[in-house]
Amino acid sequence: MTELNAKQEEFAKALFTAYDTNTPLKEDDWKDVVTDDDTAYAVQDEVMKLKGKETAGYKVSLTSKQTQDMFDADSPLYGQQVAERFLQAPADVDLSTLNEPLLEVELAFRAKEDLKPTDSLDDLFHKVTVAGDLELPDARFVDWFPDLGKYNVMSDCAVGGLVVYGEERDADKAFDSADDAAKVHADLYKDGEKLKDGESSEVLGNPFKSLQWLVKKLDEQGKTFSKGQMVSSGTFVLPPKLTAGEWEVKFDQGFGNVVVNAK
Repeated sequence: MTELNAKQEEFAKALFTAYDTNTPLKEDDWKDVVTDDDTAYAVQDEVMKLKGKETAGYKVSLTSKQTQDMFDADSPLYGQQVAERFLQAPADVDLSTLNEPLLEVELAFRAKEDLKPTDSLDDLFHKVTVAGDLELPDARFVDWFPDLGKYNVMSDCAVGGLVVYGEERDADKAFDSADDAAKVHADLYKDGEKLKDGESSEVLGNPFKSLQWLVKKLDEQGKTFSKGQMVSSGTFVLPPKLTAGEWEVKFDQGFGNVVVNAK
C-alpha cells in the first residue's frame, strides 16, 4: 500500500474541502505533489475516507485515444463516487452546487453480483444491468478542462461530478451479445437543438471492455466491484461545458432518452 507524505495528506484534505464547500483549488498550488499512478489512487482513497461514505460506484475516464492524448495517458483511469452522485433521469441540476461541469454521453452498468477479474466480456454481459446515462464531470480546480494534469485528475476521484442514468435493463436482455454494446448510437441535444452524436464503440471499442478494465484494476488494488455498484463507463463524444438549459440524449437500441435540466 502506498503511504502518503505530509504534503500529499494535505492535498487530500484540500480536495475534500473543495468538494465539501464547492470552493475550487488552483492547480499551481498543487503541481507535482503527486507524480505517479499509485500515489494518485492513494490520495483518492484518502479523499473517500474523508467523505465518510461507502463507494456506491465509479466513473471510468480516458477511454478513447483522443481523451488519452489530451491528458498524456496511455490507459483509462477511474474515480470513486458516493451514492448521492448517482441520479435517476430526468434530473434537475443546480449549477450553483457544481464548479465547472462538463457533460458526457455514456452507458452505465450495475453489478447484479460481485464481479471477478477473471470474468470474460460474456460473463460480464450476464452479470450486469445497463442504462444510458449523462455523466457530468466536474473538478475541484479552476479552469480545469482540458489542462488539468493527469495525476491531479486521478487524485480528484477522476473529476467526478454527477451521473444521471436512464432505465436499467439486464444487459443480456438489452443486447443479443456483448459485442452489441459496441453498436449503440446517441444524439445529444441542448434546448431541442442537436449538438453532437456518437457511438459506443468510442469507449475502448466496446463499453464492456471499460467495465472489464475497471474490475481488473480494482482487483490489483485489493478492491472488488461489488453487487449493486454502478459505473459510468466512458464517453461517446468530446464533452461540451454544461450550461443552463435542457440537455437530452436520445439513444437507439431501446435505451430511450436521458434528460438533465440544468438551472
